[in-house]
Amino acid sequence: MAAAHVFSVQPLHHSASPVARNGGRSGGNRAFFRPSTVICPGREPASHELSDDFDFQESVKNVQALLHHHPSRRGLLTTVDHLKRLYIDHYFQDEIETIIDSCADLIHSDDLLDATLSLRLMREAGYYVSADDVLQKFRNDNGEFNLGLSKDIRGLLSLQDISHLNMGESSLYKANEFSSKHLRFTIKYLEPNLAIYVRRSLDHPYHVSLMQYKARHHLSYLQSMPTRNMAIENLAFAEFTIKKLQHQREMQEVKRWWIDLGLAQEIPAARDQVLKWYMWPMTVLEGFCFSRYRVEITKIISMVYIVDDIFDLVATQEELSLFTEAMKTWDLAAIDSLPSYMISCYKALYTITSDIANMVRKEHGVSPINHLKKAVPTSEDYLRNGVVTSGAPLVFMHLFFMLGHELPEGNNDDIHRVISCPAKIMRLWDDMGSAKDESQNGLDGSYKELYQRENPHGDVEKHMLEMIGSEWEGLNRECFSGTTSTLSHSFITASLNFARMVRVMYGYDDEQKLPVLEDYTRMLLF
Repeated sequence: MAAAHVFSVQPLHHSASPVARNGGRSGGNRAFFRPSTVICPGREPASHELSDDFDFQESVKNVQALLHHHPSRRGLLTTVDHLKRLYIDHYFQDEIETIIDSCADLIHSDDLLDATLSLRLMREAGYYVSADDVLQKFRNDNGEFNLGLSKDIRGLLSLQDISHLNMGESSLYKANEFSSKHLRFTIKYLEPNLAIYVRRSLDHPYHVSLMQYKARHHLSYLQSMPTRNMAIENLAFAEFTIKKLQHQREMQEVKRWWIDLGLAQEIPAARDQVLKWYMWPMTVLEGFCFSRYRVEITKIISMVYIVDDIFDLVATQEELSLFTEAMKTWDLAAIDSLPSYMISCYKALYTITSDIANMVRKEHGVSPINHLKKAVPTSEDYLRNGVVTSGAPLVFMHLFFMLGHELPEGNNDDIHRVISCPAKIMRLWDDMGSAKDESQNGLDGSYKELYQRENPHGDVEKHMLEMIGSEWEGLNRECFSGTTSTLSHSFITASLNFARMVRVMYGYDDEQKLPVLEDYTRMLLF
């Protein structure tokens, strides 16, 4: 596998225009934020696993023809939007780049849908575009959105979508408030299919929700339309089918590994949730050629949960100290000092980490073993830092090296922020008291408990949701602000997908069930 593609941006130059001008086609200051291909060189999706008369490449060509000959610019942008929502846009990056360049001036449109759709697609493509400047024409002297826009359902949906790509812009706070209010009010007056679409858009907002999950629902919506595009629908369905087959094979491999490992029998108090663990890398790391990485990352995640349960539920303080010392030594000989139930866990963690380091060395020429072994949380970390012990930094560190990155000398703030934002989002959702299915009785202190002690009359859930929103804004700034980064698109996307997956994993309903996770699992695996 080739080393991960790296994007960079030119220095930001502010101007009076909503789009910062800095040369290049159509003049925008544009990050090279183009997704790396998700199909390995020389390998196509296994189209033979579909019907005998289905030609995958012919299906791609049919959609390409549509992108080259569409009669209207709004129609082009709408088609691009459909491809992105169906999660098949990676096959058409050249065409999409050209379309977004050619339609960039639509951000100046007086039509709410044209302006906001162009704004969102440009921001996602790496342009620096000021949302406050673009949306100013739709607001009155008091900064409120014009009430006349409340009847423009398509425009409101697009305004709602762009509001979730907020990097701290005041207009997007207002956009979210205005669009949410009027969309909720109009649902009861809409025809049924559109009403369902609007409800799903509000319940599972664009950008902060799982694209893979929303893609299947978006296809169902397109299939309900009076005018359909079969070329796009056929390609999307083929993509879903191929991915499902691949994920099923990966899941079977992970299950065989987990059964052979035997930790569920050796440590009965620990969780045995291999399907749930696999859902993380299945979601976070998209791409046909990342199959091996998804399997290996699942192994790391399983060890995060097992070690967490050992620390919370099983081990004494003395045993924790022995385990921590063994980790610092990083030598299989250290197992002689461990209690029997810890030996298999230590050996598994040692083997998995070493295997991943060897994989990285063979594929990228550098061994990250010293960095990886230092990333495993110690007992002191568990007592001091909930973000570290969430397991997110450990998973991201392995993924970072798998994708061909090296830790540069000096300032690594951009790497830290791309990892810490989703890690904090995960910790905060967990701390809101939603992880009750784990049936744990350990002393796992939370931010929620601390806040309630210090603010006994405060609205803790509102406060924590605001904190989660703030972390999303920080993550958006790292992804869309146009500042220089050495991180690959695959790593940035993994960070976004991790943050999106958190709400699915910890979004319990009143019955302490996970309805979205259950639906998502059934949709993508069974």
